[in-house]
Amino acid sequence: MVAESDPNEIRIERTYDAPVALVWAAWTDPRHVAQWWGPRGFTLTTHAKELRPGGVWWYTMHGPDGVDYPNKTLYHEVEVERKLVYDHGGYDDRPPLFRVTVLFTENDGRTTMRMTMRLPTPEQAEATRRLIREVGGHSTWDRLGEFLAETFAGRASFVINRSIAAPRDAVFGFWIDAARQQRWLPPTGFSMEVLRGEIGVGKSLLVRMSKPGDITFCCRFDYRVIDPPRRLVYDQRFCTEQEAPAKHPGLPTFPEVLRTTVEFVDEPFGTTRVVVTSQPLGSVTPDETTAFRETRGGMTLGWTGSFDRLETLSAGQVD
Repeated sequence: MVAESDPNEIRIERTYDAPVALVWAAWTDPRHVAQWWGPRGFTLTTHAKELRPGGVWWYTMHGPDGVDYPNKTLYHEVEVERKLVYDHGGYDDRPPLFRVTVLFTENDGRTTMRMTMRLPTPEQAEATRRLIREVGGHSTWDRLGEFLAETFAGRASFVINRSIAAPRDAVFGFWIDAARQQRWLPPTGFSMEVLRGEIGVGKSLLVRMSKPGDITFCCRFDYRVIDPPRRLVYDQRFCTEQEAPAKHPGLPTFPEVLRTTVEFVDEPFGTTRVVVTSQPLGSVTPDETTAFRETRGGMTLGWTGSFDRLETLSAGQVD
C-alpha cells in the first residue's frame, strides 16, 4: 500500500510483469476476474456486467465460511486500458461504500496499477483500512499477479506484498544479514538456526526451522542476485543437515526447488513495499504444481507472520 496523504483516501499501487492490454483484460473480462477477485479463499460469481459509463456489474462474493456478499458496482468512467472510475460495495438496499479510481500505465512491457479508494470521512477510511488488513484484502492484488503469471506466462506463482514503515536501505538490510534473518524470517511458532554458510551471490545458507514438539526441517538458500537495495533472488530447497535433497515436511509432492524474487520499492513518507514472488524451478510435475497452488493460503499466513516481525524490528531501527 502507498502511504496516504489524504485521510479520506486509501491508495494502492502494484506493478505487474504484463502489458496493459493483458492487465485490462484480467480486470474487465468476467471469466478472468472470477479467477482472482477477492481475498484468498474467496470465489466470485458474476450475474451481469456492462462495462460502460452508467453500466453495472452485479456479482456475489462467496466467503470461505460459506457466507455470500452481494455487490453492485456502478461505472462512472471507462477509458480502455487507461482508467476506471466506479462506486464499490453498494446494492439495492444500501449505498456504495466508496468511490474507486484505477489508473493503468505501461512501461517497457510492465503495467503499473494505481488505485485510489475515497471514503466519505477519515474515520470510515481508517475503519476500511483495518478491515482490509483483517480479511487479507491486499491478497486480491497478489492473486492478480499470480493470475497474470499463470495465465499469460504459463508459470505457477505465489505473490505477496507488504508495506513496511522504514526506509528501503534499512528493510533490505534485514534480508542480507543472517543473524537478523533468524529473528523475523521463520513462520509463526517456529525458530530458525543458521547451521552454516553465508549470504552472498553464488553462496548458500543452510538453516534449521523448528517448532517445539511438532516439526523440524532444514532448508538451503542459494543466492543468485543481490542488488542493494532493490532486488534479491534466491533458490530455496528442503534438505537434510548434510544438504542431501529432502521433501517438504508435510507435502511429499511439493516442488523440489522454489525460486524467490524479492523487490524493494520506495513508497512515500519513508515507507518500503516488499514484493515477494516464488515460483517452482526446473521440471515440475502436474501433482507438484497442484500442491504448490494449494499451499498458497498457508504461504500467505506464514509470510504475514514473518512480515509482522520484520515490521516490528524495522521500527526499532528508525527514529
